[in-house]
Order: sequence, then structure tokens, then C-alpha cells
Amino acid sequence: MFNSFRLNTRFAAAAFGALAIGATAFSVPAAAAPLPLFPFFLPQFEAAPPPVQAVPQDEEDRTVDLPARLRRQVVSYATREAPGTIIIDTPNTYLYLVLGNGQAMRYGIGIGRDGFTWSGTQTITRKAEWPAWTPPPEMIARQPYLPRHMAGGPGNPLGARAMYLGGTIYRIHGTNAPETIGTRVSSGCLRLTNEDVSDLYSRVSVGTKVIVLPMTDRRADLGRTIR
Repeated sequence: MFNSFRLNTRFAAAAFGALAIGATAFSVPAAAAPLPLFPFFLPQFEAAPPPVQAVPQDEEDRTVDLPARLRRQVVSYATREAPGTIIIDTPNTYLYLVLGNGQAMRYGIGIGRDGFTWSGTQTITRKAEWPAWTPPPEMIARQPYLPRHMAGGPGNPLGARAMYLGGTIYRIHGTNAPETIGTRVSSGCLRLTNEDVSDLYSRVSVGTKVIVLPMTDRRADLGRTIR
């Protein structure tokens, strides 16, 4: 009987110890985060804002396989104009940059559509990289849906570079539609691919003379490829 009492005492001690350990285990998290007396006064945590999705960016210049004649190339070109002069061959949709020694760098360009070509002599009065675009009132009157202002960038119709001609509304500029090179679609501006306009931009300066030949000047293509 004595042995039985000792055995029961051991079982009781073991059970009490287990209860004590359990109570200790539950007491730690309870102390760390006590339950509120009034659940409806729970603190309000502001949810993290959803991630901002980046605005898709257009490619700087879509890849277009231009006809060989419209690709930038050095050609033979006889002229009395000084090196550095730009000559716009409107009928053949070329821009020549006179290099001297009977040579010129030739670029394919897009020109004004019917009724919007022009001719004359101007100078480059300003240069801009990734220019903003503010359509002139004359253009807005014809196309009232146009934006009143557009910041520069890959989606801007002026493209990567612009060279402003005198006090006119006309520019030599890039384009986000390179497939229009060699066509007559503009309102009088002269457009090149972004790659070509960046090349031209690096070669000319403010004050450069620009000669725009009339559409009626139907001379043959004078530029023979050198390389």
C-alpha cells in the first residue's frame, strides 16, 4: 500500500509538472500580445498601396527596312554650295549634307503632302534633343483633335532631334513612324528616321544654311553612291 501511495504521488507530481510547463508556454505569447478588452477599438493598419505599374515605353525607333536609295550613304554630288550646307531635294525625297570635294551625305526623308510643300532658303536657328511638340494654330485649325502640347519622348512625332528653320513653323526632325520616309505625308516639315536625324544633328550647327528645292524642280537624282 505504501508503494502504491508513492507511485500515485509520482504520477501526481508528473501531471502537475506538465500542467506547469503548459501554463508557462501559453503565458509567453499572451504576455507578448494581450487580447484587447474592447475588440472594436482595434488599431487600424493602413494597407500597403498597390504597386505602380510602369508606363510602357515605345521603342526609340521601330526597325524598318528602308529601300537602298533611302538609306544614309555618301554619294557624289556636284554643287557650288559650301561644305556644311543642307540641300533638300524635294521631288526625290532626299536631304543632302554637302561634304565638299564633290561629295555629300545623303539621307532619305519624308516631305510635305500635296499642297504643303514649300521652297526657299533658311538657316537652322535652334536645335533640340527629344523636343516637345506644340502644334501651330494653323495645324490645330485643320486638325482640332491634335494635342495642344506633347512632351518630348519616343512617342512624340518630332522624334529624337529637331532643327528649327528660321522663324518658320517648319523643322527638320525625327519621327516615330519611320515607315513614312520617302513619302509625302507631313504638313511641311522634313522628317528622317531617328537614327538618321541624330547623325545629321551631330554634324550641323546653329546657323547652317538650308536650301529647300521646289517640287517643280524635277531634276534627275544627282547623287551617285560612293560607299
